[in-house]
Amino acid sequence: MSRIFYALPLIALVAACGSDTGGGSSGSAGGSSSEFRIVGSSTVYPFTTAVAEDFMRANPGMRVTVESTGTGSGIKLFCGGVGNQFPDAVNASRQIKKSEYEACAKAGARNVIEVPVGIDGLTFIQANSGPALNLTQADIYKALAANPFGKGPNTAQTWKDVNPALPPIRIRVLGPPPTSGTRDSLVELYLTKGCESDPAMKALKKSDEDRHKDICTKVREDGPFVEAGENDNLLVQKVAGDPGTLGVLGFSYLEQNADKVRPVQIGGVAPTEATIADLSYPGARKLYVYVKGEHMQAKPKLRDFIAAYGRMWGKGGALERRGLVPFAGAEATAATQQASALAPLDASGLK
Repeated sequence: MSRIFYALPLIALVAACGSDTGGGSSGSAGGSSSEFRIVGSSTVYPFTTAVAEDFMRANPGMRVTVESTGTGSGIKLFCGGVGNQFPDAVNASRQIKKSEYEACAKAGARNVIEVPVGIDGLTFIQANSGPALNLTQADIYKALAANPFGKGPNTAQTWKDVNPALPPIRIRVLGPPPTSGTRDSLVELYLTKGCESDPAMKALKKSDEDRHKDICTKVREDGPFVEAGENDNLLVQKVAGDPGTLGVLGFSYLEQNADKVRPVQIGGVAPTEATIADLSYPGARKLYVYVKGEHMQAKPKLRDFIAAYGRMWGKGGALERRGLVPFAGAEATAATQQASALAPLDASGLK
């Protein structure tokens, strides 16, 4: 894969050259038909920005604003209602939650369309100049949990404290804030899995779900875990300049910055396009774009935008070169079909 660094701001305004040629009449929902606003995940941001750039070149007079707000904050904005002041679409590094979908519906956005766009690997990165680490999900949980296995406050200060086989390097992890879908993935793919390496914690989920959630997902606040915001490029810079410090972000940023940082192996598996595609890498996760069906009535070009996304996400496509791992087999077929059908989301399976 091409390893190119893309310097991406937190807000990208992508506009075609030339004036609106008359396609910009206002609709009843979502503002001008020639303007789209997309918010959400910092992980999906570079991919949607790339699609927007290509789409604008092919559609003079259109304008798209793509904002990196984090998945949680983006969905909250998206689900705020229908009309000019609300986004048309939201990038997400996890599936929308049942409670979020219900908030959408309550605010009048009852036609939410889910489009899976590819796979990402939630990676732990370290400076190229630092000692290589090979961690397990249990190691990560023991290092970052506020109350590991419910046995009292976390006092571990080095990786050796959590696993005698690891080096005595100070635990310092720069990670996502609670509003980020990456934080949700960190909790689901690493902390909860690590917590449930103890059979008693698995059993606790059935007997006391609230206590299980508190023990398995609450992150310590005494220093070893540092909330690093939504600017993943800045996070790479900080990790590269501080050997021993780890960072948590999407696979595409690792690929783009391989001259500065390298991955931490998880259970002996390194994140690569192959290990993410076959889901053997523990941090593999699906990425999504959600579109507001009510706005599509006023902005029919939204359908063309998603179709353009679908043309770019496949094997050998422009988004793979930016670090997105394409779907394969049946999942690839289903994603392509959805990019055309844009069927409303069936909320019955949401959590």
